[in-house]
Amino acid sequence: MAKMIKVTLTKSTIGASPRQRKVVEALGLRKMHQSVELVDSPVSWGSINKVKHLLTVEEL
Repeated sequence: MAKMIKVTLTKSTIGASPRQRKVVEALGLRKMHQSVELVDSPVSWGSINKVKHLLTVEEL
């Protein structure tokens, strides 16, 4: 089974740029403190690094 990571939206997207809001939504996050489990891949990490100041990431 592939390694998974848990991504949680910890800061609001109110002050973020429209591009950053789209990245957060593409990750599957819509509300504050909502978490999603993603496959640990370079694609996931590319998106996470664009908005890392809004997220908390932990390995499962």
